Amino acid sequence: MISSPTVSDFSLELLDWYHRQNYDFSWRKTKDPYSVWISEVMLQQTRVSTVLPYYSRWLFFLPDIRSVANNNIDNILKLWEGLGYYNRARNFYLACTIIIEKHGGKIPEDPVEFSKLPGVGPYICAAVMSIAFNIPLPAVDGNAVRVISRLNSINIPYPKSKKKIHSLLSGLINSAKPGCFNQAVMDLGREICTSKGPACSACPICKYCSAHINNDVDKYPMRTKNTPRPHYNIAVAIIWHNKRILISKRKSTGLLGGLWEFPGGKIQSGESGPSRVVRKAREALNILVNPGAPIKQIKHSYSHFSITVDAYRCVFVGSQPRALGYDDFRWIYPYETQQFAFHRSNHKLFDKIDGAATV
Repeated sequence: MISSPTVSDFSLELLDWYHRQNYDFSWRKTKDPYSVWISEVMLQQTRVSTVLPYYSRWLFFLPDIRSVANNNIDNILKLWEGLGYYNRARNFYLACTIIIEKHGGKIPEDPVEFSKLPGVGPYICAAVMSIAFNIPLPAVDGNAVRVISRLNSINIPYPKSKKKIHSLLSGLINSAKPGCFNQAVMDLGREICTSKGPACSACPICKYCSAHINNDVDKYPMRTKNTPRPHYNIAVAIIWHNKRILISKRKSTGLLGGLWEFPGGKIQSGESGPSRVVRKAREALNILVNPGAPIKQIKHSYSHFSITVDAYRCVFVGSQPRALGYDDFRWIYPYETQQFAFHRSNHKLFDKIDGAATV
């Protein structure tokens, strides 16, 4: 751990490196709380290169709190489509409506009030408060965990080490430029103090780093054993009727909530793909379908599990559709898929729909 007389030097050297790097990100050119906030929401568990076009497009269509609150969740999710972790978008939308209703359209400057909003956890709160309002709160993300764990040779696995890391960062943060300090730690972890192959020779604070001095950087942060990710087999139905296909909208809560998809689900033990799509159509949509041969198989990975999807071309047989297991359903022409927010795995099936023979 760095002794208190060294803290000032450490902070200044880190900030000097940060300003010399001058990473030219759009969100670094503003102190507008709204712009800072949406950038931090997008950047959670997402690469900077992925976020850049989404951030620009978002601000073009939704430049402020009121434009989000006055919109609808379907449009919000469509703008977010492909960015993943869709609960972030739903929470941001809900938080904006609350700000309009309870805070006169102004983002609270009080960290306690701001943290009450949906989706505003300790990291988002600290990042926005420090960058937009100059409040010295340490922002603990994965980069900060890695940097501070190595800096102090913390031999406690994360997240058990979270309180200690927060306390250490609180003692190091530059009170005059807390936003720059937090962003400097993030940049250091992303560009220099990486999880594999860290560039210690290019690190501006390596002389303070306990792990570097002891030549055991790869040991930190300490990790618990990873459990294998489960894998699921999924069957989905591309249901045709009068040259249109049926799409269904997932319930608003839970994984991928509010997104559109081709109806389907996990194949249970002893169940075939065709029987699964028949059962799903009956139980969730109140319709009868006749499945044909599979038209495509795709594989897709999420953060905590992976799937193999078999898509079946199905003919609508009869009955009046009802959204029993979904929030909504639509009959659409294939080219209309671009108007709806689908999750990424379904996008991989679009090429087997466009231009296909219809029923």
